[in-house]
Amino acid sequence: MLTFKSRFTLFFCAFFLIATLLQAQKHPDSQGKTINFDTDWRFLNDDATNAQEFKFDDSKWRKLDVPHDWSIEGPYDQANPTGRGGGYLPAGIGWYRKTFTVNAADAKQKFFIEFDGIMGNSDVWINGFHLGKRPYGYISFSYELTGHLKFGKGETNILVVKADNSLQPASRYYAGAGIYRHVRLVVSNPVHVDQWGVYITASNVSERQATVNLQTNVTNESVASNSIVLETSILNPAGEVIKSVESKQSISAGKTITINQTIELVNPLRWDINQPNLYTAVTKIKSGKNILDAQTHTFGIRESKFEAATGYWLNGKNIKIKGVCLHDDGGAVGTAVPLRVWERRLELLKEVGVNAIRTAHNPVAPEFLDLCDRMGFLVMDETFDTWTAAKPGGEKGYNLYFTKWWKEDTSDMVLRDRNHPSIIIYSVGNEIRDNLNDSTGFKKYKDQQDLVHQLDPSRQVTMALFRPGASKVYTNGFAETMDIVGQNYREKELVDLHQAKPELKVIGTENAHDLAEWLILRDNPFMAGQFLWTGFDYLGEAKWPEISYKNGLFDRTGGWKQLSYQRQSWWSEKPIVHIVRKDDNGGVGNWVANWTPVDFGTYDDASVQVYSNCDEVELFLNGKSLGSQPKPGNDAPRAWDVTFEKGSLKAVAKNNGKIVATDEQITAGDPVGIVLTVDHSKITKDWDDVAFVTAKVVDANGIVCPNVDKLITFTVSESGKIIAVDNGNVSSHESYQGLERHAYNGQCIAIVRAKSITGQMTITANSPGLKSGSETIEIK
Repeated sequence: MLTFKSRFTLFFCAFFLIATLLQAQKHPDSQGKTINFDTDWRFLNDDATNAQEFKFDDSKWRKLDVPHDWSIEGPYDQANPTGRGGGYLPAGIGWYRKTFTVNAADAKQKFFIEFDGIMGNSDVWINGFHLGKRPYGYISFSYELTGHLKFGKGETNILVVKADNSLQPASRYYAGAGIYRHVRLVVSNPVHVDQWGVYITASNVSERQATVNLQTNVTNESVASNSIVLETSILNPAGEVIKSVESKQSISAGKTITINQTIELVNPLRWDINQPNLYTAVTKIKSGKNILDAQTHTFGIRESKFEAATGYWLNGKNIKIKGVCLHDDGGAVGTAVPLRVWERRLELLKEVGVNAIRTAHNPVAPEFLDLCDRMGFLVMDETFDTWTAAKPGGEKGYNLYFTKWWKEDTSDMVLRDRNHPSIIIYSVGNEIRDNLNDSTGFKKYKDQQDLVHQLDPSRQVTMALFRPGASKVYTNGFAETMDIVGQNYREKELVDLHQAKPELKVIGTENAHDLAEWLILRDNPFMAGQFLWTGFDYLGEAKWPEISYKNGLFDRTGGWKQLSYQRQSWWSEKPIVHIVRKDDNGGVGNWVANWTPVDFGTYDDASVQVYSNCDEVELFLNGKSLGSQPKPGNDAPRAWDVTFEKGSLKAVAKNNGKIVATDEQITAGDPVGIVLTVDHSKITKDWDDVAFVTAKVVDANGIVCPNVDKLITFTVSESGKIIAVDNGNVSSHESYQGLERHAYNGQCIAIVRAKSITGQMTITANSPGLKSGSETIEIK
């Protein structure tokens, strides 16, 4: 079985092979190209009169690359207008300007600028011409530049973006600010495949066969009719062409046509959560010997369905959706999140046993969905947190724009995302406060559900219902209009609904971490799944002096918590055992995973819990057995009251009498040094590739000192750059942008990026009175 890294490498080898083949076949004056437009922008964090004009002087503006979130640069201030929702970080106006040239040879081509996300209320100009405005900062969109460009040597063009989130409070959680996702310039032949114009589904899926259905929209923006051949080739997960199909078509000037094709596959490698096999469709428009356009799209072959009585099925297997909700920020990097940050987070979630993600509560970056495809996560793809009714903490948010923009925003998300095999369901709203007990509320939901079905008939739709008892949705017929009934919390109400109306399909869309909620999922076959709130601590939705929400399975840095240890004992399929204790005497305080009290003089009565999915767990204090306990039938933790002694507390887990897992905690001594570890030892010079460097304060035996909060300073060699620091403390107001951070629970992190193409970078961490630590990362 291939590891994730092996599959990842294989995927990209195949991808670059495809790109090379397409490049070799490209006619110099016909086929289009996509150009990364992330680099060399000018930025001003302020308003500026006439900054959209071509001749405006931006020479004193800051130089930077995007993606860029200027709000995360801070500072924290309780008076910032974003308030608790925005994590008390700044809001306002940011201007971006980019100068570029266009080859005269491309003068007859069509030009488009694509933005994956601008937060928020963006306006875009090209050479002083206003292209448009998009209020919703989470949506991907494009504008055509054709007719507004200057071509040839000595002719420059100016692309200008204004991002304005000064109207606050606009969000109940941190949303960032600026051009925080990737940007591309697309150059295409007048005869081309539309943006998001290829739709791929699979039908009649089994272990022996599958039908691949392809629907391609082709547009002719030239002044003459054109006879074309649409060629689609299918590549298997190894990158080998296995089937091709051609369709001849005549397309009139100024028209768009839809071409349908089918390809039959034998013994397909199906996509699932354990073997996320991905195929590639290479689509070419040919006219004579010329290739006018060529695109590649990855897709998966799988059968996905929900059943009222038995929940969710994937490729004929009944599985529980064990999901988490994730917000859009990546902790210290804000919302400009390198892909490696998400990859690391998903790796941690997979280790816990999570198999699904809810994109709470907005469209995500497209590369996040690519990652879910490759790593085998199921996805609930969500559109909005609000419709027209405001929510506390976000009164000036999308509710102001929903009526005008919901249709376009929903269409853009579904068209962009519908080829991802990871997506199994759409959600059109979270805890919507609009009145759902009248015809207007019914129509708002039905209009959205119908639009999704029109654009993607292959998936079902839900929404995260809010307090159904008050909204009457379980008694007024609203629930019956939903493909799948989703509800946040109050899980017993969802159980009661299904028992009263067993024909309804149900799923928990947002759920607490408690044992009772887990048992509702475990013990009810009709419950398709749950999505925990949340997978990671996130910025915002906190009361000062706290600045981030703290009930994630992991903290902002990826640090394990009591919640992740416990969840792993419920959801993981490998043998697990973890020890936690209350950090204050006599069972008071927070759960911690160490054997080093803050005050040894007052700590003698330790309340200990052990989380394990194993048949038997025995606990030892300094080698002496404190007894053995069998696995409770209700998955409850095993508990001991322990008289504290310095030394070792060890849990030994057995299955069928054989030791299969252990966990040991050792009392730390005085801190003497810093030890660095990195999450991966090789890195590339790419914006999306970063490494996490964890600095731990340790004693003479290498045991982490969890109660030390010393200030740690990071340095890095010239070949690297520190892009952020953090420690996971929800009450820390330190800057993420500096080179230093106080240790929290005995540790902190630095996130580094390569500046050189090859070589090495060395990271060092220092603190007065401690021996420094260093690590080296290879740049490949």
